[in-house]
Amino acid sequence: MLTSGREMKLPTDLILGRPLEENQERSLPEFVENLRERMDQIHRFAREKLKIHSDKMKQRLDTTSTETAFKPGDASNWEGPYTIIRKINDLVYRIQLSPRSKPKVVHLERLARYTGHNPPDWFVVEDPPPRTEDGVIRDE
Repeated sequence: MLTSGREMKLPTDLILGRPLEENQERSLPEFVENLRERMDQIHRFAREKLKIHSDKMKQRLDTTSTETAFKPGDASNWEGPYTIIRKINDLVYRIQLSPRSKPKVVHLERLARYTGHNPPDWFVVEDPPPRTEDGVIRDE
């Protein structure tokens, strides 16, 4: 019903037939209105279930994740070590592997603190970039 707008016919429906109330003839406007009401009801039900599931997943993630904050100049050892170029917001960072590589924007969950002994010598911490009124860093 959710994808096609009508109920699937099951093998038992083909053998026994549908209940009488569903087999009754209806006018086209009545059928369309009934279909619209059923689709609205089904979509409302699906949205409620998705919200419940999303809330449970968020709660589960929040209880198991650890919050880590990085600052410019820190190195992240996921694939690199990459160097944190700038903090865009609390969860998103711009990172770069070397001075000539293209910077990447990544989520905090994709970063892990680098604990090696050789920090990159090419990175120099600059003045903090300008921010918008809501605290998000503006790209130049």
